[in-house]
Amino acid sequence: MATATHYLTPEEAHHDEPLESVVVRFAGDSGDGMQLTGGQFTLSTALAGNDLATFPDFPAEIRAPQGTTFGVSAFQINFGSAAIETAGDAPDVLIAMNPAALQTNVADLKLGGLIIADEGEFGARNLAKAGYDGNPLDDDTLAQWRVVRLNISQLTLDAVKPFGLGNKEALRCKNMWTLGLALWMFDRDRQPIVDWLKAKFAKAPELAEANIAALNAGHAYGETAEMDGHVHQHSIAPAAAEPGLYRTVTGAEAISLGLVAGAKLAGLPMFFGGYPITPASAILHHLSRLKEYNVTTFQAEDEIAAIGASIGASFAGSLGVTSSSGPGIALKTEAMGLAIMTELPLVIINSQRGGPSTGLPTKTEQSDLYQAVYGRNGDAPLPVIAARSPADAFDCAIEACRIAVQYMTPVMLLTDGYIANAAEPWKVPDMAGYAPFPVAFHDEPPGEGEAVNPYARDGKLARVWIRPGTEKLMHRIGGIEKNVGTGHIDYSPDNHQAMTDIRADKVLGVARSCPDQEVCLGEAGGKLAVVGWGSTFGPIHQAVRRARKRGLDVSHIHIRHIWPLPVNLDDLLKSYDRIIVPEMNKGQLKTLLRDQYLVDARPVTKTSGQPFKIAEIEAAIGEALR
Repeated sequence: MATATHYLTPEEAHHDEPLESVVVRFAGDSGDGMQLTGGQFTLSTALAGNDLATFPDFPAEIRAPQGTTFGVSAFQINFGSAAIETAGDAPDVLIAMNPAALQTNVADLKLGGLIIADEGEFGARNLAKAGYDGNPLDDDTLAQWRVVRLNISQLTLDAVKPFGLGNKEALRCKNMWTLGLALWMFDRDRQPIVDWLKAKFAKAPELAEANIAALNAGHAYGETAEMDGHVHQHSIAPAAAEPGLYRTVTGAEAISLGLVAGAKLAGLPMFFGGYPITPASAILHHLSRLKEYNVTTFQAEDEIAAIGASIGASFAGSLGVTSSSGPGIALKTEAMGLAIMTELPLVIINSQRGGPSTGLPTKTEQSDLYQAVYGRNGDAPLPVIAARSPADAFDCAIEACRIAVQYMTPVMLLTDGYIANAAEPWKVPDMAGYAPFPVAFHDEPPGEGEAVNPYARDGKLARVWIRPGTEKLMHRIGGIEKNVGTGHIDYSPDNHQAMTDIRADKVLGVARSCPDQEVCLGEAGGKLAVVGWGSTFGPIHQAVRRARKRGLDVSHIHIRHIWPLPVNLDDLLKSYDRIIVPEMNKGQLKTLLRDQYLVDARPVTKTSGQPFKIAEIEAAIGEALR
């Protein structure tokens, strides 16, 4: 996705305009360019100073049959002058490029919402593919919404006719015509899009000019055409925000930047070993463009090779990082046990998706918490942290790096498909505010008559890190159990008990270096706590805010450190009469909280591949307080 950067001045940061927001969803066939259209509209919205959150929603098939409901790709953006924390429960505007897009998305539209439909695509064949017996634009099927029918296909062909493109190439420009109309509707500047098109098609200027013509034609149509009064220009004021430099960022971009920052704060080169898998591949793509920051990327032949290479890089003195989604994490599990046994720093990113097995490759879920906390053979604990939003993923990546090198342990960072692909404004931080955690490699030879012990430990129980080739410090580590005092192979019962306890105690000790759990909204103690983790933050926070405005005694707690859990969480949870845990699985964090604290945490679950809606959590709050 293209990135917008904007410096917000103190004058722009404060305004007295009425607060408002709008949710727009672009939907069409996989080949209609809806993700690109949404991304460019996001860019223009960010440059306008609005707060925003996006939700790209696309099919798993590389190219489903054209015009079918299986191939519908959608992009939703919620933007406004108020604080935006979710992509919105229901669109105010649906732009449907064909009947299949209308069929799969219209039920989500608000009553009285606006439909802009490309009637040029509503022929008998496309209507049949979408499951319509008749044309919904001609009957009362859509009576509860406002409908504007435009022949976007023909209008696009007319706009690009001077450029001599074939019919197929010309119709590829209709997403730019649609974007032009949307830019007019919300008073957005076209110039950044024009500049982007010129850069994108620098080697094919005729394509750049054709797309720019389509963009301008869509904008001009909004200015000059009469559209039944349903479509008019609407300007939304910038959102109030702290002054500073802002850019749009996706979760995958934020993680990539955070990993680089974490490696710099540790004073280490970074090695990333990965294998393509949705939705984690974008991290490999972003990191491959950051070589100048001492980042080495390796696209391995499979998941096992990717983590094996990353473990080898950590053994050699780099910060090893690997990434995948649930199925790939399953393949990496044995090697994770090796990293735990050898006690090497390793950051493992799990961009969760719907499962099990191949499951829902492009849909979001939070169903890998058990896998992260428990999913290895033997007693093999590792720290687990979870990002709550795209921007939060930056700090979480740094935290994962810190824990990995300070405690000589693998760390798993959980995100999901929603966080990985969604975008939001991010205030670029001043890195001077981040405390470095430089690594000190062990380079002191043993005294006379002493042997090298690679499992000698500090006060945190972290073992020494010796780079191979360090003079007089030849050593070995591996997957077979080692003696607690010498590092030699040792199968004895007492030694295995001791080493198992040490590894567990080391990971539990991570909690002492992490901040206490805070209450995100509300008070410490009361009738109800809504406890969440990961990408449920936005809908939970908004639902709790609305409930509190109605006078309900409810608070929001959001957990970043999943394992070990924060030191004060036991007392905090027990200060509430009731606890509900909304999560996109069948109740995994709920089970962990019950196990650790014996609290009566009640699940609120969803496994549809779609994020929670604010209204769903509001309803759960009301039910819990009855």
